[in-house]
Amino acid sequence: MYQRIVVLDSGTFYGHPSFQESLQGLGELEIYDFTDKSQVKDRIANANIVLTNKVVIGRDTIENSVLLKLICVTATGMNNIDLKAASEKGVIVKNAKGYSTDSVAQMTFAMAFQLTMNLKRHNDYAQSNYKNNHFFTHLSPSFSELKGKTWGIIGLGTIGKKVAEIATVFGCKAVYHSPSGMNLNTNYDHLTLSELLKESDYISIHTPLNEFTNNLLNYNNLKLCKSTCILINVARGGIVDEEGLSKALNEELIAGAATDVFSIEPILAENPLLSIKNKDRILLTPHIAWGSLEARQNLMNITRENIIEYLKTGR
Repeated sequence: MYQRIVVLDSGTFYGHPSFQESLQGLGELEIYDFTDKSQVKDRIANANIVLTNKVVIGRDTIENSVLLKLICVTATGMNNIDLKAASEKGVIVKNAKGYSTDSVAQMTFAMAFQLTMNLKRHNDYAQSNYKNNHFFTHLSPSFSELKGKTWGIIGLGTIGKKVAEIATVFGCKAVYHSPSGMNLNTNYDHLTLSELLKESDYISIHTPLNEFTNNLLNYNNLKLCKSTCILINVARGGIVDEEGLSKALNEELIAGAATDVFSIEPILAENPLLSIKNKDRILLTPHIAWGSLEARQNLMNITRENIIEYLKTGR
């Protein structure tokens, strides 16, 4: 069966893997590096299958795409698709669940180590002032061990479980909170959000952005955290109120925060997280946790299999 496949934002993969090679033989390909919201409707007007990473496909676009049968989201989160409109129109939407588990877990601990160890400061000292030191070592800024700490996880899905396993290996006590109250796991203690904020030395977020998690963490409940707590968000920007987090950091209510995601991406120049007084307390990265070379290949493999399954079964 002839299929016209349109890729809306291949540029998010930075050339690896190649969409042209990965989707070869599945249909006629039309690949765009980037698609502005004003271009979406025209570009997929005659498409049977559409691939999107972050480009929004809303109700109006879906209702006016008469040939559209399958939307493949080259990501886990599907909040950029109007799922209700797709269901009403009989359009199948498939994501790529689980492709980036190891990549995101690795990033979570990389962020934790940077904020805990402040390796950049130590590197800068070693390359500049160490030669003038009277002692063989220089222990400022000081750092602590993960062993014996409590690691709080918000959202114990596939990634959250991986983080819990790794934290336990480092000697942490892993606890979690399920924002929906539906994902309960007997291997780790489930706490209320307030309990988790009060008890955790590290808090990492691994939950979707939805009605349960929008602005889940804000200034008022961040005041419950230990002053030594480190917060890590590798999930979605809207889960943490950026104004509230900025205020908490500037008032030293928590020790530090790392975020790979923002409420609006790319980050806006006026985002308050760019103006934290003490830059050692904040670590910002441009939405990269998902994107190891291996994870991108996993993502493409899953997407290809989703298309093949549809071509074979129609579902």
